[in-house]
Amino acid sequence: MVFSLKEVKTSTDKKQFIRLPWKIYGDSPLWIPPLISERKRFLDPIVNPFFKDSKVDLFLVVSNNKTIVGRVALIENCLYNKNSSEKVGFFGMFEVINDKQPSDLLFSEAEKWCRKKNFNKLIGPVNFSINHECGLLVDGFDTPPVIGIPYNFSYYSDLIESFGFRKYKDLLSLKMELPSMPEYLESAMSRIKKRKRFIVRPFCLNIFNEEIDSMWRIYNESWKDNWGFIPMSKKEFKYFANEMRGFFHPEYCFIAEVNGETVGFSLTLPDINSILKKMNGRIFPFGWANFFWNKNKLKLYRVVALGVNEKYRRLGIDAALYYETYKKFLEKKIKWCDMSWVLEDNKNMLAPIYRLGGAIYKRHRIYERDILS
Repeated sequence: MVFSLKEVKTSTDKKQFIRLPWKIYGDSPLWIPPLISERKRFLDPIVNPFFKDSKVDLFLVVSNNKTIVGRVALIENCLYNKNSSEKVGFFGMFEVINDKQPSDLLFSEAEKWCRKKNFNKLIGPVNFSINHECGLLVDGFDTPPVIGIPYNFSYYSDLIESFGFRKYKDLLSLKMELPSMPEYLESAMSRIKKRKRFIVRPFCLNIFNEEIDSMWRIYNESWKDNWGFIPMSKKEFKYFANEMRGFFHPEYCFIAEVNGETVGFSLTLPDINSILKKMNGRIFPFGWANFFWNKNKLKLYRVVALGVNEKYRRLGIDAALYYETYKKFLEKKIKWCDMSWVLEDNKNMLAPIYRLGGAIYKRHRIYERDILS
């Protein structure tokens, strides 16, 4: 079979780009179809604020019988390159049939694209940055992904590695059983509360925008030293906050304050993937009804983020955020939760999760490849 490459230029091209995963994964019980309408918004430069400081080129691979068999997004993150010693190109939204030829065609185009822009490295998959979905699933194929975590077939790593990519960094997903509140955490909280140095409260929906503004500030301040971190603009942060507003449960999001100032937060989201699976990408005719009927019946949650401003990290705020989240899980009779993702070498995050009983159950990998001139 003969394959050719084409750049996404028209609305029909973009539709084919968005719909390709349905052809690749078919009726796979583990793949979760995204909402088509959400993918359209995500790829729309007018709607998604990410495009304000970045450029994205989309490519498709077409077989000689005019079937779309592969796709990739090539991302120029201007903000990342402005603050990096290297000039890097990123690839994401990579999907392809189990065939080395179309896969190599996509990566060869990525190489040319990098050379044209004088980039000396290609990193991915990221969709479109570390702040979004990222990493290739390399371990943990036996269970479905939770919300915001990508899934792919196992052959993807062979195709990527056969082109010369090497491991850059692994991202870990941890599973934590929730039998009862750990005694050490109960004891620690007893001491922390007596000091009265801060308060922890649930997110307040009545002041949604103000709460999101505070979380955005904490997010950029507390994650700034993390590997690969790229600050999010307020518009981009609010864009994603509004995307999740329809299924967000405020009682699972906690805000830490010192003298009325927000200094930390934790965010836990319900895993709506079981509902998205039934919706199969469609809101109509019955998608929204399915969603609203089932969203409050969910019994699996993902702890997405927990951050505290550096100035206040010795007050026990992180322990308090873990405690309040754990307490809410027990109250709602949640059997286990997902904590993802965590960098493989982030000992400060992994140590408390391990102590709480967390165990690695999925691993996603980000790859890199040097671009030779």
